Amino acid sequence: MPALSDVIAALDALWPRERAEEWDAVGTVCGALDSPDAEVTRVLFAVDPVQEIADEAVALGAQLLVTHHPLYLRGTTTVAADTFKGRVVHTLIRHGVALHVAHTNADTADPGVSDALAGALGLRVLGPLVPDPADPTGRRGLGRVCEPARPLRLSELTARAAEALPPTAQGIRAAGDPDRLIRTVAVCGGSGDGLFEQVRAAGADAYLTADLRHHPASEAREHSPLALLDAAHFATEWPWCEQAAAQLDAVSDRHDWGLRTHVSRTVTDPWTAHASSSDSADPTDFTTGAPN
Repeated sequence: MPALSDVIAALDALWPRERAEEWDAVGTVCGALDSPDAEVTRVLFAVDPVQEIADEAVALGAQLLVTHHPLYLRGTTTVAADTFKGRVVHTLIRHGVALHVAHTNADTADPGVSDALAGALGLRVLGPLVPDPADPTGRRGLGRVCEPARPLRLSELTARAAEALPPTAQGIRAAGDPDRLIRTVAVCGGSGDGLFEQVRAAGADAYLTADLRHHPASEAREHSPLALLDAAHFATEWPWCEQAAAQLDAVSDRHDWGLRTHVSRTVTDPWTAHASSSDSADPTDFTTGAPN
């Protein structure tokens, strides 16, 4: 079996740390990289390094947990076990589980987070939405511009996203004419409402991302007939876990490591419930009742 340091080196080759944004916190958070006894037989991939995922890694018998989101994105002065992040660290170390993070370096990779999102939706990737100027191949970058195998109505694309992505309380919100034909789709896993200018420049008919805020979305709709699809942040990034596990599987096969990779299916989206407006309500004709 490979040493933990060998597997970490493979992860760094897939998602080099130097390609992360300056503000990001990627790489190995905890784990005995210099111990000759630190062998890896099982690896768990997940989106969020929360306690439920740490417990899942322990129960699985994994020696390595790879998450997309950092545990410590900001500086900290404590790993005390009475804080939730400290408890995660204590749980992992106590049970011999290393934690490694691939965040923005995985967002812009080839393939990256948005490639996995496009694949889950059955879309063909044409290229990055925001190309990486340091990539001579023109394949790396943030987001992806895609096309479906055939034009889809917005209602069809929305239903496809709801079926393909992990179930969350939010589901998929859409803005636009449900019968509008969609021929090109821009996608960005995670928070993407800072990329509307690039989406318009790409000539996309629709944009699927997460965490769309009121003002950017409203302004984008006023600028053009761009259709919007807003999914849960967790849901747009979870497909990367399956893609990443497959990439590590390929490395393991080349080296005859015999690693067993697993993808957590625990939904770690923070929202747990959703109440729809009345089916009889018309969102275009809403009036408030006058006070008595």
